Amino acid sequence: MVRIRTACATLALVGATVGAAAVPAGAAPVATRQATQAAACPTGWGSLAKTDTSATIAPVRDIRTGRHSCFDRMVIDLPGAGGDVGYSVRYVDRLHQDGSGRHIPVAGGAVLEVRVAAPAYDPETGAATYPGRVARPLPGVDLTGYRTFRDTRFAGSFEGETQIGLGLRARLPFRVLQLDDRIIVDVAHSWTATR
Repeated sequence: MVRIRTACATLALVGATVGAAAVPAGAAPVATRQATQAAACPTGWGSLAKTDTSATIAPVRDIRTGRHSCFDRMVIDLPGAGGDVGYSVRYVDRLHQDGSGRHIPVAGGAVLEVRVAAPAYDPETGAATYPGRVARPLPGVDLTGYRTFRDTRFAGSFEGETQIGLGLRARLPFRVLQLDDRIIVDVAHSWTATR
């Protein structure tokens, strides 16, 4: 009888040890998944000015925004421009309209000035191709629920360049991408790789 109790106690002890050892092993995929998700957010974009000196006469037709898990995105659509559109994107203390020098207030903790080397009007007729109004928020853009974007302001189109003010929560890393017929500005939610 003593042997049976000893054997049962030994089995219970071994079972508890195996069960305890199984918990960390089962938790490892969760920890790995969390590390992979955290690492999935890009870093290293920096906050210095980003530029390309190309230009196009294809006009701006639309400006839209989107929310992503790691960043907020602004897309400037230029149908017919191809993949070589010039831009200048940089942090500024205050947004000033080209030509007039007029200060355009932009809400947020930091202001990103986005310039695209393309007009917001038809170069042949001068007719507006984008419905933005100077110093007003971008038409059709609703920033409710965005983690980084706080405000948008259309600063106008002067001498073939379109200027936009993007108000952000804080000065954060950003990148600029050129894809066929559009310029994309992504602003990270934080300086670290975590979401």
